[in-house]
Amino acid sequence: MKKALYLLCLLALVVTAVAAPATMASAAKAPIKVGVLAGITGGGAAWGVFHRDAAILAAEEINAKGGIMGRPVELVIYDTKGRAEDAVNATRRLLLQDKVVAIAGTNMSGLQIAIRPVSEQYKVPIYSISATNPAVTVDPVTKKPYPYSFRICFTDPYQGSVMAAFLANKKNLKTAVIFHDVGSDYAEGIKQYFTETFTKEGGKIAGTYGYREGDVDFRAQITQAKATGAQAVCLPGMYKEMALIIKQCEELGWKPVFIGGDGYSPAMGEIAGKAMEGTFWVTHMAFDDPVLIPLLKKFEKRFQKQATEPVSIALAYDTAHAIFNAIKRAKSTDGTAIAKAMETEKGLKLIDFTLTMDPKTHDPLNKPAAILRIVNGKEILDTKVAPK
Repeated sequence: MKKALYLLCLLALVVTAVAAPATMASAAKAPIKVGVLAGITGGGAAWGVFHRDAAILAAEEINAKGGIMGRPVELVIYDTKGRAEDAVNATRRLLLQDKVVAIAGTNMSGLQIAIRPVSEQYKVPIYSISATNPAVTVDPVTKKPYPYSFRICFTDPYQGSVMAAFLANKKNLKTAVIFHDVGSDYAEGIKQYFTETFTKEGGKIAGTYGYREGDVDFRAQITQAKATGAQAVCLPGMYKEMALIIKQCEELGWKPVFIGGDGYSPAMGEIAGKAMEGTFWVTHMAFDDPVLIPLLKKFEKRFQKQATEPVSIALAYDTAHAIFNAIKRAKSTDGTAIAKAMETEKGLKLIDFTLTMDPKTHDPLNKPAAILRIVNGKEILDTKVAPK
């Protein structure tokens, strides 16, 4: 009996010894999960589908090359619906239920600011594709970067300053008004920095006119703004409201010079029509930049649709690859290790620029901006501006 018991125990040890390496091997091949927060419906939906699909394309490419550390990448995608509460709930699911190691998203400052405390609590990095408010990555009180928050794009201070300097110096305009979404961190940020730079360059802000996302009638504000005689209108908002403002200005017989930020979308032409002619837009890259063409062709072949939002595609694609590269460099799926790799990123070649992260701000160094002009319904590069 004792001999039989001994043999049974010995057999159990052998089985355990064989099973352990098999279990470890299985874990080593388990997917590395990365979250994607895209506004597929709701505010910003014109960008969200392209954001999602560009991330999918990037993941498929990295997996075709063997994945990361011999493991495939698995994207876990949620729709933020353009709302902070949905973005926060999705972030919690990604971290607590799906166990992602990093998150790509979102494209809006207000949403990114809302989800930041969750990522900080669970020490998992989030990388925004186009949230430009400084508070996305830097604590406004301590002036120090949040350890787990990063972005691939330029910021509102830079964007607002570029818009103002362009009007004051290149277009030689001296008066401007601002239409701004009073509930948007993004809009309020650009408004602030546009005002500071425009007045510094000798210009005058003749008036500011607030509205809320979802408003459709701006005629009262336009009538007041028109009466100021302002030469230019600054539009730091999202594409639907900006397009309606431009259209209604034309209907009321007012044709100032319009300039807006990266809330621009080609979909604005469907709303404002010919009123879009001659308007200017500060965004992340020229739509007709030759460096974009190979990516857009791949995108169209993969998804069998036109790449009508090239900037969203490029930013989301770049963000995904920046995350994958950080995981690879960290040689780990630990959130703190990945965040450290993101913070120390240097010389990573992306679609339209080479990424070196500023460890003091968690913003990319030397991210250029493009000022586009609408000519015959198409976005033409007017000026390319690089940070000094």
